Amino acid sequence: MRHPRVTSLAASAEDVEETQMLAEEKMSKSLENLQGNLASLRTGRASPDILSRVTIDYYGAPTPLMQLASVSVTSSSQLLVDPYDKSAIADIERGIMDSNVGLTPNSDGEIIRLNVPQLTGDTRKTLAKEAKAIGEECKIAVRNIRRDAIETVKKFEKNKEIGEDVSKDGQDAVQKLTDSFVKKIDTTVAAKEKDILTV
Repeated sequence: MRHPRVTSLAASAEDVEETQMLAEEKMSKSLENLQGNLASLRTGRASPDILSRVTIDYYGAPTPLMQLASVSVTSSSQLLVDPYDKSAIADIERGIMDSNVGLTPNSDGEIIRLNVPQLTGDTRKTLAKEAKAIGEECKIAVRNIRRDAIETVKKFEKNKEIGEDVSKDGQDAVQKLTDSFVKKIDTTVAAKEKDILTV
């Protein structure tokens, strides 16, 4: 018969592993959010991603533009928004205007054309700063996840569910995970900044 103490220690080592896996999952989601938020920043080239965060007040419900219309690129400086419901065209125009993406809709009652202006040097610098700020927010989110995971591991140790070694290994693993995600965030933001600043 196994000693009950051994059983509970084994179970708790699994709890530590589960805590790490959960932290990794949350950090991955934060990174995905970062990539989506960065994609919506303009780079001076037309891309449907510019409109990815635009929501439209559609029959009183905030609805993502991408669910209401197809968005295509007609040239390096123009987007075409083709609403599925033509009666919503005015709402879509208003939503684009209110969204601060910096594009002015031109509609013929059927489709909306958006001219993507070339970015000035100052606008590029502002957008690069914005990309950096979005990256910093993501790092804060990742560090908060790290803090919660480490607190959970420490709690296991405090409650004598795991030994000091398992606790230390668990905390080290969470820190390594955090470092790797911070590196990924920096790489992602640097690539976006380069994209924005490249004329």
